[in-house]
Amino acid sequence: MAENPLTHFDAAGHAHMVDVSAKPVTARIATARAAIKMAPETLATITDGRAAKGDVLGVARLAGIMAAKKTADLIPLCHPLPITKVAIDLTPDPTIPGIIIEATVKTGGQTGVEMEALTAVSVAALTIYDMVKAIDKAMEITSTKLILKDGGKSGRYEAAP
Repeated sequence: MAENPLTHFDAAGHAHMVDVSAKPVTARIATARAAIKMAPETLATITDGRAAKGDVLGVARLAGIMAAKKTADLIPLCHPLPITKVAIDLTPDPTIPGIIIEATVKTGGQTGVEMEALTAVSVAALTIYDMVKAIDKAMEITSTKLILKDGGKSGRYEAAP
């Protein structure tokens, strides 16, 4: 019988935290992307710095960094990791209209940081929503995905463009 690729389940089908103690410590990186669509007026409010709650992109950047560091507290089977870098890029894009969010997370560890990058972009998007929801409740968080992962046994993954 083939090995179960869903490593978060034991032989009896119960969820468990994967034992990574035998894995070597390697450099690992992951980048995730999300977008938040909004009305053109909402985007202008953000980019012009007119949001009532303050610097929307600055607060979203901090929220994304904090979220990456707290991923193991939020996702039940994630390992706490010694994160060595979190970078959040927030790019206004009038063609959406909205904000493109990218998070890159690095560690030297025994397991990857994909979940940390995905959590970072998700929380950054939710923070943007929270900060301007008073003027645009119809915003939509979309296109959340892993775009790069490198390191560890499975090697490199890059999403198709």
